Amino acid sequence: MCGIVGYTGERPAVDIIMNGLKRLEYRGYDSAGIALVGDDLFIHKKNGKISVLSEALDMMDHNDIRRYHSGIGHTRWATHGVPSDKNAHPHTDCNGEIAVVHNGIIENFAVIKKMLIEKGHRMRSDTDTEVIAHLIEYYYRNNNLLDAVMKAVGKLVGTYGLCIVSSREPGRIIAARNGSPLVLGAGDYEMIIASDVSAIIEHTNKVIYLDDRELLDVRQDGFKIYDLDLKKIEKKIEDIDWDIKSIEKAGYDHFMLKEIFEQPETIKNAFRGRAIRETGSIRLDGLRLSEEELASIRRVIFIACGTSWHAGLIGEYLIEEYARIPVEVEYASEFRYRKPILKQGDLVIVISQSGETADTLAALREAKSKGVKVLGITNVVGSTIARESDGGIYIHAGPEIGVASTKAFTSQVTVLILLALMLSRRKDMNADEMRVCIDQLHEIPDKVRLLLQSNASIRRIAEGFQDNTNFLYLGRGVNFPVALEGALKLKEISYIHAEGYPAAEMKHGPIALIDEDMPVVFIAPKDIIYEKVISNMEEVKARGGRIIIIATEGDDRIQEYSDHVIYVPEVKKIFSPLLTVIPLQLLAYHIAVLRGCNVDQPRNLAKSVTVE
Repeated sequence: MCGIVGYTGERPAVDIIMNGLKRLEYRGYDSAGIALVGDDLFIHKKNGKISVLSEALDMMDHNDIRRYHSGIGHTRWATHGVPSDKNAHPHTDCNGEIAVVHNGIIENFAVIKKMLIEKGHRMRSDTDTEVIAHLIEYYYRNNNLLDAVMKAVGKLVGTYGLCIVSSREPGRIIAARNGSPLVLGAGDYEMIIASDVSAIIEHTNKVIYLDDRELLDVRQDGFKIYDLDLKKIEKKIEDIDWDIKSIEKAGYDHFMLKEIFEQPETIKNAFRGRAIRETGSIRLDGLRLSEEELASIRRVIFIACGTSWHAGLIGEYLIEEYARIPVEVEYASEFRYRKPILKQGDLVIVISQSGETADTLAALREAKSKGVKVLGITNVVGSTIARESDGGIYIHAGPEIGVASTKAFTSQVTVLILLALMLSRRKDMNADEMRVCIDQLHEIPDKVRLLLQSNASIRRIAEGFQDNTNFLYLGRGVNFPVALEGALKLKEISYIHAEGYPAAEMKHGPIALIDEDMPVVFIAPKDIIYEKVISNMEEVKARGGRIIIIATEGDDRIQEYSDHVIYVPEVKKIFSPLLTVIPLQLLAYHIAVLRGCNVDQPRNLAKSVTVE
């Protein structure tokens, strides 16, 4: 959620840190601050956007600020204490010699705070983070910041990603991780620490990911990694395989629109090299499952949150229908608190775009503790979920900056289609049937590209609904999760109340809401339950509801029920969600823009939820 950037090197630290914080704006935040360290400690922090902090720094002596070559910065998403200047990070000790930035939540901060106050420490904020600075001060002896941090974090209960500097040891940064991601970028005589590689990639593609309960000691000419007993750990430097262009808008008004339009390519990337027409097979080597393990799967459990949960629900429909294996879809936030029943033959698959979602990571660890195989579907190479799962599938969507997930969703759905087809091929699908599916899969990117040409007409539809305060989304079968996802997109970025339902469930409550002020979006491709959905449309029309329909090309009949129709190309049912969701993403985007909302950084939301 919050963003961290630390720098030590030969360049002015303020430039690197502030630029890095801007790269992390998409994560969600309410205040920002910076600590620059040399012979003294310069700290400035402001409630509000990074631009407010940047403007304040511009008013100061430019040469004076640029003399510092080491420092840390932070964007805060409030947990303990309201958004304000005093609660913004960095936080300092009593003497103003130590500065700390922190992502996460310290669960025992009240106990530590009471102890420190009794020992004479003076607290200035309402945050849990401030106690960390004072606890480090309490242990700080003989200018050994690493030892003080090691002792302090040993007393903490909760999650943390920490960067700490001291004016007594300029040029040195100590970092620590437990449950909140940190990554080190190794450059030439400079080191950058961040909570996300997007703050690093402009400067180096050489990175090292910290694991939980590890300490990082950084100077401009090198680094060392330790466990909490200060035993040295050797780790391999990894290469990031994307560049700075992929995290810029490239002429689009918003990252979200850019990412919607990237989907022809990202869907292709998700199946590239995995759908083998020659052999009529699907190749997913990353699963690391033997033939015996594949044959022994008795049940699949998907665990996810938000948009990823909707993708998992699509996976349930597809795997049960095509592979005839029972599937359950669990909310990660509920999974480990209800004593889940897991046994031999169960395969748990966790889904997370970032690979750092706190609830999903906790569910992964709970499942592993039960002795079952746990796989991950994630976008971020080197993420915690990627490292801790027994195997998995990268979706290869590239960096997704918009908070409301779009291309990651369709990439997740694509790899779930591949998984369903692979399992089906092992059951009763023959090679010729698989080749038909693979041929159509290869056509999907072009069909999405064609569908995106409806952007202007969808904007015109949005103009007629921007002032509505409620929406209903209805779908059947594999398009019911698409209805859920369409409603979520609208809620997230336009702040309009929207709900998704199976279309048949409308009669069991939601029909009471239908009137001329309740737009209803139907996902109604031509399939075996098409006539049932038509009946639902009749009921809405009879009550004066305004209807938007996502329909199959060539379906002229549908027009008699609708106020607006958006056509999608005809495809096999298994691929339908990859197309029907695109107009819903665009509809939500345009309504939000017309309402003047910040679609890339919706209020109260963060891209990666790294705290429970």
